[in-house]
Amino acid sequence: MNRSRTPTTACMPSQDPRLLRRLLRARDRMDGASEEAWPVERLAEVSGVSAAHFARSFKEAFGLPPHRYLLTRRIERATALLRDTDLPITDIAFTTGWGSLGTFGRTFRDVTGESPGAHRLRWRAAHHELDRVPVCHVQAAHRPDLTTAVSEKRRRQGAGTNPLIATEVSDD
Repeated sequence: MNRSRTPTTACMPSQDPRLLRRLLRARDRMDGASEEAWPVERLAEVSGVSAAHFARSFKEAFGLPPHRYLLTRRIERATALLRDTDLPITDIAFTTGWGSLGTFGRTFRDVTGESPGAHRLRWRAAHHELDRVPVCHVQAAHRPDLTTAVSEKRRRQGAGTNPLIATEVSDD
C-alpha cells in the first residue's frame, strides 16, 4: 500500500516564508484542538489570509486539503484512545470531535478498513509484539492514509474498485 506522509517544513515547496509560518500556525491550532470545528474561514482568519488563498496554499504546502488533514488528526487521536484506554467507543467519538457515532464509525472504517471495535480488539491481541518499538514509529506506521478523499473511496467501492489498490488521487 502506498502511504504518503504529510511533508515536514523541510520538504515544503518554495512559498513565501511568512505565509508558511502562518500556515504552520493554523496547522498547529488544528493539531492542538482537533476536536473543535475548523472551517476554512476560521483557519484563514488564524493565518491572516482569504479562505480561498488559505485552502490553496495549505494543500500546496502540506499535500492535503485542510479538512482531510483534520480528519487525519482525529482518526489518529481516536486510534490512540482505542489502543490506550478502555473508554467506550461512543465517548471516543465525541471526545475526538465527531458529531455522531455513525459518522465516526463509518469514516473510521473507510479510512482504516475496520470498525473502531475491531481495531481495538486487533490492537490488543497484537500489542505485546510492539512493546519494543518506539511509540513514534508505531504512530507513524498507523497514521491514516487520506491521500484519497473518503467520499472518493466510497464512490470507488460502489463502482467495484478497491480504494486501497487504486493509485489515482482525488483533488477535492
